[in-house]
Amino acid sequence: MSQTVLKLPTNQLYKMQSYYQKTLKGNPPPGAVFAAKVNGCSITAYKSGKVLFQGPNHEQEAGKWGTASPSQKKPSKSSPTESQFAPPSSLYTSSHAGSDEAGTGDYFGPITVACAYVREDQIAQLKAAGVRDSKSLKDPQIEQIARKIVKMNIPYSLVTLHNDKYNQWQRKGWSQGKMKTMLHHHAYNKLLQKMNPDQPEGWVIDQFAERSVYEKHLRTEKATLQDNVYFLKKAESYSIAVAAASIIARTAFVHQMDKLSERAGMPLPKGASKRVDQAAAKLIETKGADVLEQFAKVHFANTEKAYKWIK
Repeated sequence: MSQTVLKLPTNQLYKMQSYYQKTLKGNPPPGAVFAAKVNGCSITAYKSGKVLFQGPNHEQEAGKWGTASPSQKKPSKSSPTESQFAPPSSLYTSSHAGSDEAGTGDYFGPITVACAYVREDQIAQLKAAGVRDSKSLKDPQIEQIARKIVKMNIPYSLVTLHNDKYNQWQRKGWSQGKMKTMLHHHAYNKLLQKMNPDQPEGWVIDQFAERSVYEKHLRTEKATLQDNVYFLKKAESYSIAVAAASIIARTAFVHQMDKLSERAGMPLPKGASKRVDQAAAKLIETKGADVLEQFAKVHFANTEKAYKWIK
């Protein structure tokens, strides 16, 4: 979504609120003075003085109140927000939501997607608790941090795509990208239901597809993209909400893997290595080929490789 961001003094915010009185929205997001929608433009003014204009007429409407600085209009090429759909840098220090997934590259186990909402006043506490990119942490560390997140009463939602459903969708022609799109979409809707009537200032998705592709996947299922959605690669390095979601998703995936290992009667390795091939072969030998539907993403090359280990 095209946008302009202005930084204005407090007295100007209340003048704007009066000007847009007839088009004010009933439930502005946390930290906002007001939110309005007029002439193809959504306006959200925050107590910090930041005013966000979004929509086809964002430049025209913002022009009534000021001019965006060059840094606001054209992010630096070296900036992590080089995409026009990436979040404004101010969002990282504001109250916002973020989502991430786990299990997509693992042969065994489901895909888990978490979406977390972090208030501005919780950011420092989460960083002190060790919340950061889960890829830089070991699973025991991730679980410890996840417990701290839960104790802080961080609102979050979790969606799990179990293997049987994954395999059904894959045979219907769904790519993993479409699966992840719908999982992120449902996770955010679940979070909004939990938070109602409050709403985040924005939602950051750890980008796995171009926005146009993401929206295309939604349209095929008669769904539409929510408001104030941003896409960013390696988002967990910039957004504490995405980092928290990453930890929650990974913890949920590990717990699901433990349950599957118990059901299988044997340890199921993570990833897609030779050890995974061998474990799949043993599972086929002990429980039959059909059981893979419940444990694995059967279209992965590991299935074919597993049969080579069966004597």
